[in-house]
Amino acid sequence: MSGSAPPALLRPGALRPGDLVVVASLSTPLAAAYEPNVERTVAVFERMGFRVRRAPLLEAGRHHWWSAATPAEIAAELNGLLRDPEVRAIVASDGGQTAFGYLDLIDVEAIKADPKPILGYSDISLLHLVLYARTGLVGFHADMAVPGFGGHWPAAPPARQAELEKLYSRLLTGTEAIGALPGNSSWECWRAGRAEGPLIGGVINRIVLAQATPFALPLERFDGAVLFWEEIGGLASYVWSYLHVMRHSGILDRISGMVVGVPRDIAGLEEPGASPTLAEIVLDVLGDRDIPVLGNVDFGHAGPNLPMPVGIRAGLDAHQRTLSLLEPAVRGNRAAG
Repeated sequence: MSGSAPPALLRPGALRPGDLVVVASLSTPLAAAYEPNVERTVAVFERMGFRVRRAPLLEAGRHHWWSAATPAEIAAELNGLLRDPEVRAIVASDGGQTAFGYLDLIDVEAIKADPKPILGYSDISLLHLVLYARTGLVGFHADMAVPGFGGHWPAAPPARQAELEKLYSRLLTGTEAIGALPGNSSWECWRAGRAEGPLIGGVINRIVLAQATPFALPLERFDGAVLFWEEIGGLASYVWSYLHVMRHSGILDRISGMVVGVPRDIAGLEEPGASPTLAEIVLDVLGDRDIPVLGNVDFGHAGPNLPMPVGIRAGLDAHQRTLSLLEPAVRGNRAAG
C-alpha cells in the first residue's frame, strides 16, 4: 500500500426507519446463557425504529474451537450480509479471538459498492482498522449485542440508557455532526491541550497486531490522528510494551492527541494505590511529546460504550475534559429502496 494514495473516507448511507439491522457472530460463539442479551439487543434496535434479524451463525451452542464457526464460514456469512442490499447495518454479537482468521477473505469490493455500518469493539476493532485501511470505511467502534446492548445497557441507570439510545440513533441516522459526546465525572486530564483529527483506535493489542499484517494502516494515516485505545486483561507491563511498540513504529510521533478508555481486569492496575498507574505508564512512554491525553473515558470493555467512529474527525480538549465528533459518521444521499 505504500506509495499509493489512501482511500477516501467511505461513509455508509444513513439508516432510515424500517431499515434492516442484522446481528451476526463475527468472532466468539454465543453461549446459551447470553441468549437473553441478544433478545434485549433486538429490542433496543426495534425501539430505534429498525427491523432486526439474526444471522444463521448466531445460534446458541454452535462453535468451532473458540469461534462461532470456521474463518471461512464466518467470512461467507459476513460477505453475504455485505452483498445483500436489504441489510443496512451489521451488529457484532460479541468480541473474541477470531477476526484475524478471515481478514483476507472479506469482500472489500462489496464494501466499496455499498458501505454499511459494522458495530462492535474488542476483536471487532480489528475489522474497523483493516477495513478503514483497505477501503476508507468508517468503523463504528461501538457497543455490540452480548456485552453491550444486552449486558451493560440494562445495568445502566434509565437516564443513561435513554441518553445512549438517542446518541446511537443520531449516529446511525443523522447527517449532522453529533458534537460533544456526553461525558461523565470519571474522565481525567492526564496531559492538557487541544487536538483535532481523525479518530483511529481500538483495543491496544489489536492496533499493534494489525500493524504486523499486510493490511496495516500506512504510518502517514496516523498523521494528526486522535488515537484512542483501551485494554482488557493481561498485565500493566503489557500495556507499557504495546505503547513502546507504537513509539518504535513512529505512530506516537505522528498523532495529535490520545484518548484512553477505562482499563478492565489488568493485573497491576486493579488494586487501590497500585504503582505505576495507567496515567503514569502513558506519560512515561510519551516522554516529551507534548500531546493532550484524556484518560478514563467510557468506551470499550468497562461499560456502555460511547461511539468512537474510526476515520471521523474529532475535537479533543483534555483540560476541559471534552471530546466532540466534528462530522457525521453517515451520509444522507443513499438511494431509495
